[in-house]
Amino acid sequence: MKLGVAVPATEVAARKLPAWGVGGSWQFRVRLGLAIGLAGICILVSLSQGAADIPTWKVVRILIAALHLPIEQDWTATEETILLQVRLPRILMAATVGSTLAISGGAYQGVFRNPLADPYLIGAAAGAALGATIAIVSPLDVRYYPFSPVTAFAFAGALGASFLSLLLARTRGPAPAVTLILAGVAVSSFCTAVTSLLMLRSEDDTRIVLSWVLGGFNLASWDKMWLLLPYVVPAAALLLLHGRLLNALQLPEDEARQVGVDVKRVRLVIIAAASIATAAAVSVAGIVGFVGLVVPHTVRLLWGSDYRQILPLSAALGAALLVVADLFARTVIEPAELPVGILTAMLGAPFFLLLLRGRDPTVFR
Repeated sequence: MKLGVAVPATEVAARKLPAWGVGGSWQFRVRLGLAIGLAGICILVSLSQGAADIPTWKVVRILIAALHLPIEQDWTATEETILLQVRLPRILMAATVGSTLAISGGAYQGVFRNPLADPYLIGAAAGAALGATIAIVSPLDVRYYPFSPVTAFAFAGALGASFLSLLLARTRGPAPAVTLILAGVAVSSFCTAVTSLLMLRSEDDTRIVLSWVLGGFNLASWDKMWLLLPYVVPAAALLLLHGRLLNALQLPEDEARQVGVDVKRVRLVIIAAASIATAAAVSVAGIVGFVGLVVPHTVRLLWGSDYRQILPLSAALGAALLVVADLFARTVIEPAELPVGILTAMLGAPFFLLLLRGRDPTVFR
């Protein structure tokens, strides 16, 4: 830090604190504990509900037995199979995707200084949809898991679209936030147009494409979970460790540089990590919108704008939200299922409109 430069006292104090968790304050610990507890309760309730209900106490006993702990078996083999091979991977995948989208949304909102930002801002969703559509309409066998071409193509499409937006925005030097958003809109429009063209040329596959694009977890499996985790866990950890730097990015760029923040590098790292996490989530779940918009902004409204709190709390509450959404999706019109993306859109769209019309003082300027 240069001598003679006035630095806000709050920022000087923030530089001495850990990357996440405001000084280990008990308020933050209580909030995070309650959020994680809520996610755990949602997961437990969701495991017990479905076409074949399993009492919650029995769910707990089956899970204990799955950990190879000594417990008397008082459940059937069918109940164990339903729980461990069907519901558990599906619900854990919903929790993982919800957590990933929420923490990525919080990171995007911080790096762009805009509460309307979400993980699909720079073309990830449209790129994933295009990649999945190419796989579905191709001669490839899309039924083979865990290495389904749909998942691989969707991941490549989401990642490619995100970094194409970055490339287009950086053609004349560092990418300003507004330029990157505009590049993302252009890339999304192009990918959506190509996807629509492919759907029109292959009417037999239109229903399959729409089912994937609308999002859901009906094809969840343990194999797909293992494909998802190597991407989202490191990316989420990197975002959590950048909570303090995200706070610094809320300052004007000159002030952020004066307190020792390499603004260009930090933005690139955060956008890359959030894009990789989003690409992985979208590649296995399809398009599940608004989670990354609603959850971090709600956390900000309730508990302030410190990203060391926003990111971990968003991760826990995002998991809870998507687990509940998936529970409704598979039970509300049983035995049929609703796409999860429809439910999240029904929740997120009104929230988005209220956010646009409101005059919330926490909205970035």
